[in-house]
Amino acid sequence: MEKAAGCPTGGGSYPQKNAEILSSQYGINLFLAGLLLTFAWAVHAVGISKSHLLSYLITLMLIQLLWMLWYLCRSCTQRRLIRDKDTHAGARWLKCGITLFAVITLILDSFKIGYYIDFSNCLSPTEGIFPVTHAVHTILQVYFLWYHAKDIIQSFKTLERFGVIHSVFTNLLLWTNGVLTESKHQLNEHKERLITLGFGNITIVLDDHAPQCNCTTTTLCSIFSQGIYYLYPFNIEYHILASTMLYVLWKNIGRKVEHHQQHKTPFEFHGITVGMIFGLIVLTSTIAIVVVYLIQIGRSKVKSELALTMFYLHAIFVLVLMCTAGIVALLIYRLEGRSLDNSKNPARKLDAELLVGTAAGSWLLSWGSILAIICAQAHPKYTWYNLPYSVLVIIEKYIQNLFIIESIHREQEKVNDNVKTLRIVTISRGSTLSLTPSYKEIYNGQAARDHGEVPCLFKGSISGRERDGGDDGAREEKTQEQSSVMQSASDFSFYSRNSVTNNKRRILKNIAAFLFLCNLSLWIPPAFGCRPEYDNGLEEIVFGFEPWIIVVNLAMPFSIFYRMHSAASLFEVNCKT
Repeated sequence: MEKAAGCPTGGGSYPQKNAEILSSQYGINLFLAGLLLTFAWAVHAVGISKSHLLSYLITLMLIQLLWMLWYLCRSCTQRRLIRDKDTHAGARWLKCGITLFAVITLILDSFKIGYYIDFSNCLSPTEGIFPVTHAVHTILQVYFLWYHAKDIIQSFKTLERFGVIHSVFTNLLLWTNGVLTESKHQLNEHKERLITLGFGNITIVLDDHAPQCNCTTTTLCSIFSQGIYYLYPFNIEYHILASTMLYVLWKNIGRKVEHHQQHKTPFEFHGITVGMIFGLIVLTSTIAIVVVYLIQIGRSKVKSELALTMFYLHAIFVLVLMCTAGIVALLIYRLEGRSLDNSKNPARKLDAELLVGTAAGSWLLSWGSILAIICAQAHPKYTWYNLPYSVLVIIEKYIQNLFIIESIHREQEKVNDNVKTLRIVTISRGSTLSLTPSYKEIYNGQAARDHGEVPCLFKGSISGRERDGGDDGAREEKTQEQSSVMQSASDFSFYSRNSVTNNKRRILKNIAAFLFLCNLSLWIPPAFGCRPEYDNGLEEIVFGFEPWIIVVNLAMPFSIFYRMHSAASLFEVNCKT
């Protein structure tokens, strides 16, 4: 199909570039068609039902399953071949994370199957086929990512490009479907409780997709219908993580890699106790705040305002701590002045682009809130807390993005080869200088042994001994004392520098651990329905109900993904530090 990997790249570059362009265009069109179908179902377009959308998604998943099975079978037949691997892609902790999300996604699929069985009289068969297909797709895809995420494909490259990009956009469409379903549920709950804040002039029309028949088992139906929406955040994260890992695999097709040893960077709890303690305090308090918020919001106007005030005060405190920690880490980096690694790395490049790109979602919401506070005519007391909260969200992401991007681009510390080592010198009474030949001397970065030189530390003593061999004992004792003093001074200087370096490293690891738990904490509220952008009400008055809801529904998924992606990146930073 293509030229072999060892052939000159000049003749094969054009077909490969064309294959990359063609496959990317195929994926984009695949995604746009699915996106339009999803939108048509969401707005109740004439002639478009949920079964049409699910049929499209089932077809895409089946095609991906066939491609993955073909790839796995071909890999089994070529097990003895040595393949190039991208050591930066598919880290073990990332695989563990996607496995956890996949397990919860399988629980979600089982809930959907149970929901379909209870409402089977009035639901389309596609609603029962979809979760079964999705469960099989999830199991095989996780297996594929565990064993082949690091592959650098060098054969059947054109075919593999289409297969991988198909998988990328299939996961993106499944992510879009999950986001839309979860957002419609959140919007319905928001419309029901918005009236309690005193906004009676907003027309509440529920977007109901509930089945038009009775459930066979009422209790189970309630468990399934409510439990599904609590599991959707994990399903959403699973698909976006899978799409990013597959995208790196696509970028690596046909890539020439430099073969060098990649040092493993395991996660260690030692030395990060302070960061973990403060982070766990933030995590625990955030969970408590979310529980109270979801209980209080919508009960009455007073309770809703108290819940919003409590949320804003807690978030402001956490964001201030995160900004402070990020600034301290950046100051340490400025003092170190270590060089950056600018080598080509698709996984690292994608991480940096996703951080900045997804941060734009929360920045959009924050600027909308700031503008609404400035332009609004009436300002309830709790809305003033929204102003510092929105400003801090913007600043904190600026600082955190800079810290993470610089951290993943910094070169790891290497052992310094220019170490001053003292040669062991043996001197016999009344004889010439005898040097132990089994030691290689490195002194000030130069091998003095080849030139017959002796370190200056001993020159005076040795020449003195050669001139006067009579007073051997006294001179030998004096030389040993001088050597001991200078070696002690050298050791003290070395340990002092090493101690400072270890202290900086310990501080950075604690900061990374603290920010990791803080980002997990800030992922929880919007992922599980604690969304003041909905419940505040001020933005909806200024911008209008429908326009602001559209902005929130578009920006919120990116804001949620930013926190999870930041947590994953900070985990990597902690391992590398």
